[in-house]
Amino acid sequence: MNMNDIFKELFNPIRAEEELKNQTLAFLAERTQRYTRSTAKSHKYPRYAAACICLLFMLFGGHWLYFTPTAQISIDINPSIEISINRFEQVISVNDFNEDGRELADALDIKYKNYTDAVEQILNNDRIEALLTNNEVITITVIGPDRQQSAKILSGVQACAAKQRNTYCLFASSEEVAEAHKMGLSCGKYKAFLELHLLYPNITPEMVQEMTMREIRDLIDSLSTDRDSNSSSYENRGNGHHGHGGGYRYRWRNGRTEQ
Repeated sequence: MNMNDIFKELFNPIRAEEELKNQTLAFLAERTQRYTRSTAKSHKYPRYAAACICLLFMLFGGHWLYFTPTAQISIDINPSIEISINRFEQVISVNDFNEDGRELADALDIKYKNYTDAVEQILNNDRIEALLTNNEVITITVIGPDRQQSAKILSGVQACAAKQRNTYCLFASSEEVAEAHKMGLSCGKYKAFLELHLLYPNITPEMVQEMTMREIRDLIDSLSTDRDSNSSSYENRGNGHHGHGGGYRYRWRNGRTEQ
């Protein structure tokens, strides 16, 4: 879909007659080229000016409605990318968060398409399919301030991923995505980073950025097992109190995340 098609789709509901639009544009051209004409007809200017202002409002208002993101979808496996969705559930931008993500973004043709078509194209990408076949893990995180829209998008994403192996669908808040971007991470990797950081405080966002989600999950599972073993050993020596510290911890079980 090219830009002309997009604007036609935006302004069709307005149903402005082509003749009126053409007359308005013709008037603008005439007035800019022949502004020195007699002022005898100057009393018509307010009416034409009002028409021009209305046309501008339609153009810029439609542009604002279409190109304002209302939700995001973070897709992480390494590549890591995020796609921004507008109120019409169409993709308006694609952002990468590492070199692999940049290569994937360049290979995609998903702008101005419905988000479900975009997610399916990503999951069916040869590289992503190869990674999933090789037992890699992919997380798809929906982010947005509008809970109703986000819930609808999450449901659509889950339907797209239903037949894929090692695919997990999550929801995150707008506050989380803001913090993630400060660290240079996609939202999906940021949530994994927080979990890993509780177990391994020396981990940095830069280290996580280039890790696959499988590597992150395996490291979390390994550290969790070590901690649980150490805690059990400590209890057996007569100390009955232990814990993991403050904050939330997300555990991976049967394709779902639990707090």
